[in-house]
Amino acid sequence: MNTDTPLSPPRRSKNRNTIAIASGKGGVGKTWFSITLAQALAKKAQRILLFDGDLGLANLDIQLGLMPKQDLGSVIAGRLTLNQAIIEYPEGGFDIIAGRSGAGGLANIASSRLQMLGDDLTLLAANYDTVLLDLGAGVERTVRQLAHNAGTCVVVLTDEPTSLTDAYAFIKVIHAERPDIKIKVVTNIVNSTREGERTYNTLHKACQGFLKFSPPLLGVIRRDTKVREAIRAQTPLLTRFPNCEAAQDVERIADNLIAP
Repeated sequence: MNTDTPLSPPRRSKNRNTIAIASGKGGVGKTWFSITLAQALAKKAQRILLFDGDLGLANLDIQLGLMPKQDLGSVIAGRLTLNQAIIEYPEGGFDIIAGRSGAGGLANIASSRLQMLGDDLTLLAANYDTVLLDLGAGVERTVRQLAHNAGTCVVVLTDEPTSLTDAYAFIKVIHAERPDIKIKVVTNIVNSTREGERTYNTLHKACQGFLKFSPPLLGVIRRDTKVREAIRAQTPLLTRFPNCEAAQDVERIADNLIAP
């Protein structure tokens, strides 16, 4: 992972209602969590926009079984405005801006173009209660620059050692570049709430010991076979299995996010 190139200080105030969903590595359920959280917030009468910010491996549309006619690739190419790329998703009760699946070239977008995209997203955010940015995994330049558009960053990790170390690396870089951003932690795919808390405590000790910074635990999502079934069915979990354990856990996280 290339973390050597610092980003220039952001030139505008950040969106307090924009939440970046991040992870140090792939495979931790970040996109699934972003979708489920979007629906959980929408169920609380919030107007939600879910933005697929994984510029290299966009897959939000695949998980939802969508075939969007407009996507982020068309916006970056200048054929559409960001507002024109919005897709309504009635089944989940939220709006989506899809990425372009398999378009790895978007990961090399110029910083100036990404800055313009962030400016447009700032304008769009005024029309929503919450904007969720499903970021790519890792700490590459595009991931960090998109994260800079958020007022809060939720870092998703599992109990795997590589997930822990990569989550720590992400927090270290983002906290150094944006010490004002609120960083919160979600542990996913754990066998119990207590196990999730132990996983968080391992990360917490590293952050406190080396960074003198303690990101709080936002919530724990228990391992649930219903999650895989919902993904295979390309249907949101809260639609297909609204009462399962993982659904309940994400709804609690949504409550924690909007709590005063």
